[in-house]
Amino acid sequence: MGSARDNVLARVRKALGKAERDAALVAVAEATMAAHAQGPRPALAGDRVLRFMQRARDMQSSVERIPDFAAVPAAVARYLDALSPALAGANARAGVCWPEFSALDWAGAGLDIAVRPTQGDDRIGITGVFCAIAETGTMVLLASADAPTASALLVDTHVAVVPANRIVDGMEDAFTWIRRERGILPRAVNLISGPSRTGDIEQTIVLGAHGPFRVHVLIVDR
Repeated sequence: MGSARDNVLARVRKALGKAERDAALVAVAEATMAAHAQGPRPALAGDRVLRFMQRARDMQSSVERIPDFAAVPAAVARYLDALSPALAGANARAGVCWPEFSALDWAGAGLDIAVRPTQGDDRIGITGVFCAIAETGTMVLLASADAPTASALLVDTHVAVVPANRIVDGMEDAFTWIRRERGILPRAVNLISGPSRTGDIEQTIVLGAHGPFRVHVLIVDR
């Protein structure tokens, strides 16, 4: 991969009439990239968590704030019970979750939740997040073996568990956290702002066009 890149850049330099890399210019470019300078940003007033909750609702997610992770199964059950009876059925309380939630008492809440990635035929996917963005109501998911993004994208209902201390002000902060905690970008970074939607036909918004029909966010205070 490095050799192919070097070959391409060598051809570019040749076309520009440059015999070799300019070490001084390379140093300036590398310093600029390392600085990760940010442009002007609007100041976010008020509580960051409340701001995220409002913006998530603006994006047509539903939101509930709960005290701790032990309360997640009961909160999921309440949410499912409140859905339209038309959505009920044999698999209405069955789904999948990420490994980080394997120890939660799903059965005690009357739920049938398997700890595995979805194969595309599950109605409910319960995931965590890497972080969430208050400015836009967006959740950031980083793909990995323990964080299969299909469980957020190939289900009818996506339930996202967001620790309150993982909410940042803006997208720039989210990518700063990725660099700080992961070093390099993972294979995929998914930014999720509410249910999947399209307005292609007569500019009428239709939910669930390319992913979940519903997104429910559980904000965990601790």
